[in-house]
Amino acid sequence: MIGTQQLEGNTRAAVFLLAAVALALCGAMLANKLSLGIAVASVVAIIVFTFSFVSTEIALYMLIFSMLLGPQLTVGGGDEIAAVRGRGVALRADDILVAVIGLSWFLRVAVDKELGFFLRTPLNIPIAVYFVICIVATVHGYYLMRRLNPVVGFFFILKYFEYFLIYFMAVNHLREKEQIRRFLIAMLLVCFCVCVFAISQIPYVERVSAPFEGEEGEPNTLGGYLVLMLCLVVSLLATPKSIGKKPLLIVLLGLMLVSLAATLSRGSWVALPPAILTLVALSRNRLFIVVPLVIVLAAAPFMLPKSVTDRVNYTFNQPDNDEQLKIGTVKVDSSTSARLISWKVILTQDFVHHPVIGWGVTGHSFVDAQIPRVLIETGLLGLTAFFVLIGLLFKHGLRALRVSRDPLFEAISVGYVAGLVGLLVHSVGANTFIIVRIMEPFWFLTALIVMIPRFEGAEGPGSGR
Repeated sequence: MIGTQQLEGNTRAAVFLLAAVALALCGAMLANKLSLGIAVASVVAIIVFTFSFVSTEIALYMLIFSMLLGPQLTVGGGDEIAAVRGRGVALRADDILVAVIGLSWFLRVAVDKELGFFLRTPLNIPIAVYFVICIVATVHGYYLMRRLNPVVGFFFILKYFEYFLIYFMAVNHLREKEQIRRFLIAMLLVCFCVCVFAISQIPYVERVSAPFEGEEGEPNTLGGYLVLMLCLVVSLLATPKSIGKKPLLIVLLGLMLVSLAATLSRGSWVALPPAILTLVALSRNRLFIVVPLVIVLAAAPFMLPKSVTDRVNYTFNQPDNDEQLKIGTVKVDSSTSARLISWKVILTQDFVHHPVIGWGVTGHSFVDAQIPRVLIETGLLGLTAFFVLIGLLFKHGLRALRVSRDPLFEAISVGYVAGLVGLLVHSVGANTFIIVRIMEPFWFLTALIVMIPRFEGAEGPGSGR
């Protein structure tokens, strides 16, 4: 036994030594061959790779902090890259980080066979099926219909793979309950930083967004993220003994509400009531939610800033123009009208041309709504796979709640299911389940949910690899 431990220690020391030598050599070569900026970025990537290879947990912490705090990077390169940007795919630090960490993880698994490649979980097959359908639909759209730019489609599919990879890395690394607590605290700390940044923007911009969102920002993305995290924080507050330092959570909740209001994201505001109702329905301590909610609703007319009420009124009181849609006797603003018209065009006209496998990912014009986008891009096969996957997310969220004996696990489960409800409502007017800054934390939380039954001793993910 002692000899084995000594051998393992020598192996780790050898890995550190080889990594240090490789890092020094690569740094020296990069400094001579490349520009300073690229050389520094490459050395940072090598450092991240080294730490990721030695400790997956450190890598996951880096990933958690980069999900919302990673800067957007400028990538040169012609019309194809411009088209990718125009479709809403921007290269971010977390994209590179996921790639580097994923590569180190694959290498580590290859070196240490006992780690296994993928832990068997109930979501492996549904994720794989949906991913394969996206690939097949995109290949079909390019080779048979010539409807899409393969580079743009490739980048979008890589985005899908990216947040699924986060899920697999997390479930493969989780080994004990305390890890869930530590990861959750890290996610809450990131949320605090995001809210502070958003509030600091209020005096200078019309609508706030998350850090490093570019010149125009993405308020709706921040709104969707805040709906998810707000459900988690409210659930932690409403569940006794779930986590310590509740006063700090109350402060965070206040910052989140201010930030959410300042996004002026109507889709996010609409998503909040169903999410809160789900929290009330699932929580064992409903009064902890209902009483403060009644107080907030009673005070809201006197506390809401004018920008918020104007944004709500704008939906029905926008000055008349040709882009507005009339529903009965009521006209809605041009932004809402565009979303409704896209639903109508896809469901009544374009979908019928390729109903089974769709037009391919990015093969149709841009659609800012999740369900019609999945339908038009991947057809009935993709939409069915998507709904099956969402159904399983609900199933395992509720299962984690049912088997949870630890108050922290109970709070995470309730918050997760409520957050999923909120994101589904949010997706009526946004590509919520494609937006990486929402999906990265969501799929990380999904990994925690799937592993809760295993930690609670219930029949959970198989131990096979």
